[in-house]
Amino acid sequence: MKRWLARLFGAAPTGPVDHDPSPSTLPPSVAAIMPFAQEQPALDLDLAFFHWLAGPHVTGAAGDETLVLDELARLMRDPHTASTLVPRVPAVIPQVLRSLRSDAASSVDLARQVAQDAVLVAEVLREVNSPYYQPSSPVRNLEGALLLLGQNGLRMLLARVAFRRIISLQTSRLARLVAPQLWNQSEKCAQAASLLAASHGADPFEAYLAGLMHNVGLVVALRVIDGLLPTGGLPDSDAFGLRLVHAARLISAGIAGEWELPPAIGHAIAHLGDAATVSTSLPAALGEADRLAKLHMLAGGGQPAFVGAVAALPAGLRQVYDTFNDTDNTNRQDA
Repeated sequence: MKRWLARLFGAAPTGPVDHDPSPSTLPPSVAAIMPFAQEQPALDLDLAFFHWLAGPHVTGAAGDETLVLDELARLMRDPHTASTLVPRVPAVIPQVLRSLRSDAASSVDLARQVAQDAVLVAEVLREVNSPYYQPSSPVRNLEGALLLLGQNGLRMLLARVAFRRIISLQTSRLARLVAPQLWNQSEKCAQAASLLAASHGADPFEAYLAGLMHNVGLVVALRVIDGLLPTGGLPDSDAFGLRLVHAARLISAGIAGEWELPPAIGHAIAHLGDAATVSTSLPAALGEADRLAKLHMLAGGGQPAFVGAVAALPAGLRQVYDTFNDTDNTNRQDA
């Protein structure tokens, strides 16, 4: 069990990955991370999570893996086109990020920026009045939300609301069916990443955004599958699953740059699970958070290997893992 945990929360094994494009053909934001693209992602939880997601939707003969992998390789080279396959992050998110790096920015400025997106404002107010935040009296405007949450709390809520729309509002069949589980994992990963960030010398909000962002490329991959393969023809081989997950990460990293998110976010997503990543970094925090979130969802199925892995977690990681249960209980009350 200890060796298994070391593989989950330590270095990823390496090996060749097919369908990786040449760095010379990639835009700078993705070419800079291509050394990682030559490595195979961490096996255990990535593969188990892929099969957990895909299994219920494999109902017919597997389609042509090559068609999908070739198209994902093309989208890795073209993050702009990849970004058109998902709803764009609201413009207010990059604006808020820029203003938070300005010493002159105020709470009034933040509220004014958010107010530009009426739909986002409505969702923020609905969220802030939920049992999750437990306001003593109803919050009716953004100024009230700021008083309750503070700037850091409000920006995290803004990001969560914005990315939930991106992942959940899907029209293609497979992406729509998988979206609830994918959002659940993204939210848990973001929560864990923000909690682990300080111990890795990373910014908690950038870690939170990276957790929300890292599955966007997987949504793109699911849309590609919907467009190229017959219903029920999702390939479920180990080799295909590993390559799809790996390509999806690089697509997420490219889209993060396309959306003008801080460069550290795309870098962290691309290097998630990288054996060369130092322990005091955003990629390391994101990697641990991603694996904890996947472990929580897989252990929920009661499989002994995953339940045993939870029991053997080091104290610090177990403390973060247990926050998922608190959030799940609150979300059930809200539902």
